[in-house]
Amino acid sequence: MSTAAPDPVRPTIRDVARIAGVSIKTVSRVINDQQYVSADKRERVREVMREIGFQPSQAARALAGHRSHQIALICDNPNPWYVYEIQLGVRERCQRDKIRMIAQPYDRASPTLLEDIVALLDQAHPDGLVLAPPACDDARVLGELARRGIPFVRLQPGVRIDEAPAVLIDNERAAFDMTTHLLDLGHRRIGFVVGDRSFAASAQRLAGYIRALGEHAVAVDLDLIRQGQFDVASGEAAADVLLSLPQPPTAIFASSDDMAAGVLAAAHRRGVRVPDALSVAGFDDGPTATIVWPALTTVRQPVRALADAATDLLLAPPEDGAPTQRRLAHEVVTRASSAAPPVAQTTE
Repeated sequence: MSTAAPDPVRPTIRDVARIAGVSIKTVSRVINDQQYVSADKRERVREVMREIGFQPSQAARALAGHRSHQIALICDNPNPWYVYEIQLGVRERCQRDKIRMIAQPYDRASPTLLEDIVALLDQAHPDGLVLAPPACDDARVLGELARRGIPFVRLQPGVRIDEAPAVLIDNERAAFDMTTHLLDLGHRRIGFVVGDRSFAASAQRLAGYIRALGEHAVAVDLDLIRQGQFDVASGEAAADVLLSLPQPPTAIFASSDDMAAGVLAAAHRRGVRVPDALSVAGFDDGPTATIVWPALTTVRQPVRALADAATDLLLAPPEDGAPTQRRLAHEVVTRASSAAPPVAQTTE
């Protein structure tokens, strides 16, 4: 059969998939002698492997039956609850298949980040990886995994979503729904605290806030948009700026519950009553949402279920042609921190 020369000097699983005209998942199934591959595709993949001399060490281990029976979770987030929920979701799904989970801290600011992940791959030989934000959007990490032909699933990716298996919620829609809730209450000056720029979800939630304002004919006021870092301190600092404006907002939507807790702290310190003079909303619906006072109106994202679904997609991948993206539902949860503004406002 006629084949094109592989791009790299050493053939990869991507070369086999490209030349054979099949998906990387199909090649992986052939390598591991799994089902769900037709006889003609199986033979075509094997022929390409022979022709281009494809023998990566990962494939050799799999063909010899030496799977590690463990997967790695790469995760970094300033919110300990969020990290715990992801770890719990991955671990619970792994336990059902008697698979071990390795949790690898991910310091996106580390100069040796890629080297650390490569060391994990070389030393632990995981059968696959779950990539949580922001690792799920790191081109260096994605490129290395693709080069090695190691299966991975992206949890809450923000860019190039269709390029690899992924599980996510619609962050843009979730922020749109929360902003719409505040608009429906009568608010027109709504402050917004953006999350850490390293996370794609931050830009998505900002986009949802802006779209909701536009659909309600409310002009976007850049003075009402402040940068945060997904932590309490940055939420408090953003609220101090917003509440010091000549015309302060009557509602502040922070794109994480921790930042919303900081907004509440700033309001309480200034004697601004919530929700009588200021409505506050967050995003996550973790423990913070119900231990602060008043309890937070927030967007509930099912973090543990997302992690479970991502692990399931890794351990039980769909057949060729089946969707490799799963979207889970979010929910706007209304509590005591939001109410109608003190004075009816008119659209500017």
